[in-house]
Amino acid sequence: MDVTENSAGRPVQAAVVVNPAKIDDLDGFRASVDGALTEAGWPAPRWYETTPEEPGRTQTAAAVDAGAEIVFVAGGDGTILSAVSALVGTDTAMAVLPAGTGNLLAANLGLSTDLAAGLEVALEGGLRRLDVGEVDGQYFTVMAGMGFDARMLDATSDTAKARIGWSAYLLGALRHVTDRRMKVTVRVDGGKPIRRRAQTVLVANVGRMQGGVRLLTEAKPDDGLLDVAILTPRTLWHWLALGWAVLRRKERVPSMDVFRGARVEVASDRVQPRQLDGDLVEAGRLLNVQVLSKALWLCVPQPAGHPDLAQDADAAAERGHRLVAPNV
Repeated sequence: MDVTENSAGRPVQAAVVVNPAKIDDLDGFRASVDGALTEAGWPAPRWYETTPEEPGRTQTAAAVDAGAEIVFVAGGDGTILSAVSALVGTDTAMAVLPAGTGNLLAANLGLSTDLAAGLEVALEGGLRRLDVGEVDGQYFTVMAGMGFDARMLDATSDTAKARIGWSAYLLGALRHVTDRRMKVTVRVDGGKPIRRRAQTVLVANVGRMQGGVRLLTEAKPDDGLLDVAILTPRTLWHWLALGWAVLRRKERVPSMDVFRGARVEVASDRVQPRQLDGDLVEAGRLLNVQVLSKALWLCVPQPAGHPDLAQDADAAAERGHRLVAPNV
């Protein structure tokens, strides 16, 4: 495939990998997806449900083996992360159908929780090869982190997320804003060590975080590089100043240093929680990341190729509702 190809106008063999725990009405959801694809002239997709023991990788690999050209992934960040691990290096594209609360990749696509937009993006055939980050044989599409960000995720309950959405993460964050900072040494592309007392280190492929906040304005998903943000606030005031600068999209953000490279090594003075795309992984003192350039095909809003993946999602949502509304 090439990003200039458009699958619209020809049948595409699709599969759906769904986390049933993230869908309130699975039967209705399935009817909406099947109806939209049928309306577009596509064959009925194969359906694969995840389980706590098999959160998505096995099901996605089975879909690829069965000949799927596009795999729709419906679930939270953990489901998407599992699916990506089976799609890296293949010619099968991933289309995101947002569910759950975090959905970092969906936020960077501008899809929010809109099923219609997710379907229309795939039906219109916009494709783009994205870079993927790798940590100890595990993959991420948005960002990896060590320290505060992972503690925030761990402190945010599923109940709170279900009740108030992404803003639940703010409550988790408040519990840790004055935690003792870690001593970190960061090397980018084997260069000179960068030493800081940091709250967190983020290694990002794209720039948006929970709530659509764009932390890294220069991050691009297909430039073969990762953006490294070292956050060093010591007090609540420092955090507020940092947050205000990010929200105002200031060129200079206090208490944050940014670097770029294809290989990033982070070493902490003590064991820290770690996360990949909002999913907690085993804690450790090291976070060694490398980029896999253009390793994943992703369905993106047309026209493909804009540096900001969310640029054209609203228009796709409007077009998509013509297919989904009759089936809801």
